[in-house]
Amino acid sequence: MGLSKERLDQLIAHSTDIVVATNRRGTVTYYNDGAARILGYTEAEILGRFVGQLYPDLAEAKRVMSAMRSPERDGPGFVESFQTAFLSKTGERIPVAISGTILHDEAGAEDGTIGFAKDLREILRKDQLATLGEVAIGLAHEINNPLAVIVNQLELLERDLSRLAGEGDTSVETERLDAIRREIARISEVLERLGHMARGESYKTIAYLGPARMIDLREDRPAARDEARLRGLRILVVDDDLGICRTLSELLEGDGCQVRTANDGAQALRVLEETPIDLVLTDVVMPNMDGYELLRAVQERHPKLPVLMMTAFHYDKDHIIKRSRLLGLDGVIFKKPVDPDRLRQAILESVKLA
Repeated sequence: MGLSKERLDQLIAHSTDIVVATNRRGTVTYYNDGAARILGYTEAEILGRFVGQLYPDLAEAKRVMSAMRSPERDGPGFVESFQTAFLSKTGERIPVAISGTILHDEAGAEDGTIGFAKDLREILRKDQLATLGEVAIGLAHEINNPLAVIVNQLELLERDLSRLAGEGDTSVETERLDAIRREIARISEVLERLGHMARGESYKTIAYLGPARMIDLREDRPAARDEARLRGLRILVVDDDLGICRTLSELLEGDGCQVRTANDGAQALRVLEETPIDLVLTDVVMPNMDGYELLRAVQERHPKLPVLMMTAFHYDKDHIIKRSRLLGLDGVIFKKPVDPDRLRQAILESVKLA
């Protein structure tokens, strides 16, 4: 059974979009329920009035008609999703996308117009929120990487302080270092909340997929400083941030590890072909070859080599960590800045020395 004219008229009348028709003089001859709801004018207030009343100004109304007559757009006498604005009864400027056509009489002369306009406010609001979310996430990432370097430098500074002071009292200096760590933790928590608000995503720190674990290295829990058992371990650090590569290398070398570095996954694979390695510590988001792609390559070429991941993002960008878990990744160092003690413990657990 075909759609009757009566049924079609009902659908248009009750459409949630704005539907307006005019005669050849630009007088409104049709004004549906959606238009009344969005613009605030009743049918009685608009029918018989000049359509320009619905636009912010006459120039905007003429711009729409010019587009409708232009053969350079969607064809003469027609526009599709043409962005403009209507003005509500309360004076609010409402962004809309109009799809409309010029009507003709039997002789082919212009007889009026009809247009369907989509209210874009919610769509634009979501686009703006998405853009702000991406900015917030990018900002958090850019701040977290320097924070990771600062944390690593603090660890090195505390080690040097203890060595230089010998038996001397370093309580004041140690308290200052602890104060810096507390402030770094506060900044990191703010960035984490920012990331969660931007994406609305959260991750567990224990169970995820089967036996897989996600290790939050910022979690405040006691961890053994068992550097002696790290001595001699051959570790490959992979990160496109040179500061993180350098400071992690200094920390691990201070614990007696032999450290190689690479700035992307492809370079890491070349190192693995040249040098025996006990563990790979890699960033998640990198150019050329990301952490997931590196993990897949390592599993194919060195199936027994443990891999740990770390990221400055507070959500699983591009689902890299989720995909890595599906490949059997046992441990993830998820959030930068990385706490050195938790890093040591994660390394020990991954190489089965804990």
